[in-house]
Amino acid sequence: MTVRSDRPQGLGRGLAALIPQRAASAAGSIEIPLARIRENPRQPRLRMADDALQALAESIGHHGVIQPILVTETLDGYQLVAGERRVRAARMAGLERVPAIVRQLADRQQLELALVENLQREDLDPIEAARAYRQLMDEFAFSQEDLASRVGRARSTVANTLRLLELHQSVQDAIGDGRISEGHGRALGGLPLEAQPRALDAVIADELNVRQVEELVRRVREPRIVETADAAPKLADPEVERVEEDLRRALGTKVRLARTRRGGRIVIEYFGDDELARIYQRLVGGAE
Repeated sequence: MTVRSDRPQGLGRGLAALIPQRAASAAGSIEIPLARIRENPRQPRLRMADDALQALAESIGHHGVIQPILVTETLDGYQLVAGERRVRAARMAGLERVPAIVRQLADRQQLELALVENLQREDLDPIEAARAYRQLMDEFAFSQEDLASRVGRARSTVANTLRLLELHQSVQDAIGDGRISEGHGRALGGLPLEAQPRALDAVIADELNVRQVEELVRRVREPRIVETADAAPKLADPEVERVEEDLRRALGTKVRLARTRRGGRIVIEYFGDDELARIYQRLVGGAE
């Protein structure tokens, strides 16, 4: 299940509001050798799609690098601040030099500008954005309010993104590589950490939407009971819980065992015709 989360378009503040500006002129950028450019150690973006990078390299091979990269000068060359995709693609295209704007920037500004550029281009996945937010807060003592103002996001958006770092690592990985959305992740956050990987497996296997994940979490969190014919409901014993859990995982929906003195019944719940069809297919689809 590959998903792409919707992100707000644009930011309250752009790169122009953060970079000291010179008067517009041909001298605003210079050509610098690619061999003298070092990668940005504070680059928040960790993943780059190979096909998109190849397409950019082909475009650069025909038209060159249209938008200058941003670098800061070092003793032995330049350190990249913003424009890593353009640098990688230019190297793939066989270029030796690229246009660049050179600025002297503090560490905080380098991270901030790299983060803002990627957010503006919607190049960061939610986990990369969350880690960059956390880095700014930890290293430079940004509050959530400060951070939201600097990157042009609502404080609630920043807070929700940061909460993704509290999820189990397997869930974070699934959000990062696009197998589930940020909304799926927030719903799974309603489960204890140790229960999240198993629920994640069901979410991916059954291609559940966010509403279905929320319902799955609700079912898992509510107390399970065993009904008896001659007594009030009581908490299930561990063996019953194990059987229910195995059936729940196999069918991808709530399953409850109702035991009586002579046997009992298996109660399978469904929510909508589509889910009923899916359960039916699992139960009898392979039968002749």
